Amino acid sequence: MNSTLSLNVLIVEDETPAADKLERYLKKYSEGISILHRIDTVKESVEWLRDHQAEVDLIFMDVQLKDGISFSIFQEIKIEKPIIFITAYNEFALDAFKVNSIDYLLKPITFTDLSVSLKKMESLSSQLRWNEEKNKTITQNLSGSPAKSYKNRFMVKLGEHIRSITSEEISFFFADGRDVYLITNQLRKFIIDYTLEGLDEILDPKQYYRVNRSYIVNISSIQDVVVYSNSRLKITPNIKWEKEIIVSRDKVNDFKQWFDGEH
Repeated sequence: MNSTLSLNVLIVEDETPAADKLERYLKKYSEGISILHRIDTVKESVEWLRDHQAEVDLIFMDVQLKDGISFSIFQEIKIEKPIIFITAYNEFALDAFKVNSIDYLLKPITFTDLSVSLKKMESLSSQLRWNEEKNKTITQNLSGSPAKSYKNRFMVKLGEHIRSITSEEISFFFADGRDVYLITNQLRKFIIDYTLEGLDEILDPKQYYRVNRSYIVNISSIQDVVVYSNSRLKITPNIKWEKEIIVSRDKVNDFKQWFDGEH
């Protein structure tokens, strides 16, 4: 392993041997690289990216796919992730750099070719992070107070795979004994290595609220709130959840202020 680089990668390639070779090289470069998905058509690329682009850090894309030229993907969906193009033909180089391309590799690629491209991406990423930190420092100095950043995605395990869950995908967090689970809008349940107390410190308080000892809810996932016994409140999430989510009596007034946007 040459690097500790950690990336979620999408491979868009219609030749299975080429895709297998690329995956081997990526794992050889860094064990922190995870292959999220492999796609071999324009149509599937558009459909998959519409739902999962937020999970991707880098895309490897062949120019010629089973059902057409990959540049047609960009006519259907806006891709904001960096791309390394791979092709047997060099006449597409100019078109590649009109989109989010950071490199253009000619087949058959070698491990050296791939390493150079990934090092280029690491260098660009470091420069971008440095610029972001610099701009953040300038903003803080001008405002007189630091702007706190909050966690907006969580890495979870799915069998032998890992994926990233964004805030928009989270319905709520649920504690069952010592275990804490992330529940998605699709009713998928993932155990995470956090306590609810720890989550309270890293989640955006405008988006999340801890309603009782067992739940932290996402405001965008609340379908309904009704008055419950003894002036308590009962939350109905936008997914089918069999357990009751009740706002603790001592939190009712504070919850109402949060729900009204006064926090």
